[in-house]
Amino acid sequence: MKIIAVGRNYVDHAKELNNPVPEKPVIFLKPDTAVLKDNKDFYFPEFSKDVHYEVEVVLRVCNEGKHVSKKFAHKYYDAIGLGIDFTARDIQADHKAKGLPWELAKAFDHSAVISNLIPKEEFENIQELAFSLSKNGETVQEGNTKDMIFDYDTLISFISQYITIRKGDLIYTGTPVGVGPVQIGDKLEGFLEGNSMFVCQIK
Repeated sequence: MKIIAVGRNYVDHAKELNNPVPEKPVIFLKPDTAVLKDNKDFYFPEFSKDVHYEVEVVLRVCNEGKHVSKKFAHKYYDAIGLGIDFTARDIQADHKAKGLPWELAKAFDHSAVISNLIPKEEFENIQELAFSLSKNGETVQEGNTKDMIFDYDTLISFISQYITIRKGDLIYTGTPVGVGPVQIGDKLEGFLEGNSMFVCQIK
């Protein structure tokens, strides 16, 4: 499986990082070695001094698809979860300034927290999912999928023009405003529709 991640998919988050609001989805990849599941601890990497959390709603791909039309895109994901796209912000800033790719800042081991995945039919309205992240018991990010610049179907259609999606792939759909740093000793907890989805201790 692969992780396909979407950057700058909420207007306020793009602005908080002084990035332009995109006209087309911003896509990057994480390898399967980035996955961190089952509420396992995240160990602060030695190569960065500024790792940030970014909470995101995650889709699980259920069918192989290439050039998927938007009207059929809903048939290509079957479950929804919550995750964190950990980002080495210092490395990202350095690479962006030099016009280099972001992979070292985004794709490192265990940089993709993922919760258990819930069949999408169990949600009343998947287009309006409220989600949040708390750090040490205090809410630091809140978002709602209705505020995404590019909705699920648009993302799947766009991605599949370039990259074949396959069963088991995960799509991280972007983070809302409020990203910030973590330190050793922090406890992160993610909520989807008011339900705790994951806990992650920073070690």
